[in-house]
Amino acid sequence: MQTELLYKNPKTILNKGTGFLIDYSHSLNPYTGCSFGCSYCYVRQMPVSTFRKAEWGTWVDVKKEAAAILRRELHKAKSKGKVTIFMSSSTDPYQPIEYKEQVTRSLLEVMVDNPPDFLFVQTRSPLVRRDIDLLLQLKDHVRVSMTVETDLEDIRKHFTPQAPPIKARLKTLELLRDAGVPTQATIAPMLPSSEVFPSLLKQLVNRVCVDDYFMGDGSGGRRTRNLGIRKLYEKLGLEDWYDPSAYRMVIERLNSVFADEQIYVSQKGFAP
Repeated sequence: MQTELLYKNPKTILNKGTGFLIDYSHSLNPYTGCSFGCSYCYVRQMPVSTFRKAEWGTWVDVKKEAAAILRRELHKAKSKGKVTIFMSSSTDPYQPIEYKEQVTRSLLEVMVDNPPDFLFVQTRSPLVRRDIDLLLQLKDHVRVSMTVETDLEDIRKHFTPQAPPIKARLKTLELLRDAGVPTQATIAPMLPSSEVFPSLLKQLVNRVCVDDYFMGDGSGGRRTRNLGIRKLYEKLGLEDWYDPSAYRMVIERLNSVFADEQIYVSQKGFAP
């Protein structure tokens, strides 16, 4: 799929943490738009997407001079109190264009020079391994949250055909763990998975977050319903997985290999 790139000059880059991210002082998005274009992405239903004429996943805005803006805003924010940052809430900071533009890496370099109290990096991309050198300098003030919605590659292809393969994400978690970068596996949004999924994760992480459409799309599942995702579950004969109570089965499976204090549900799993 061809991605249209636009280069923008934002006036600001740190946004106040609100709603689902109320536990954070700020959110930080290196890009606007996301070429992974996941079918269930709640951002499809938000103004940043609905006000664009092009389909979500086909365009990305690159934020020019992002590092200089962050350097200025981070200094100001820290002078006012504790700064905790969620990166990113409406894009993937390591989507393919990051290979070339390196906006995310430039932002990490700023934060290494002037560390926030905590940085949460949310991604589904193996590219995050490139920045292990910078992440290590943030020590225990950072956590990399790798989205692994399922262990079934055929399921991944049905729901997120443009996203990285599951195997590559699991390998990245292994590399991050071996390097000493704090990590977690995030099953969000929870997709149909196998019974051995928890055992795969147990080898790689000691912290797991589970979230679904009903808890995590910011509207009790309404945004996801508007996207027609249920039809895909019906087509695959997996309607039982599209249910507000389905996550409990995954929690039960996780409980067989993880301790209770290692399993987080929805918003608590994304908190600092």
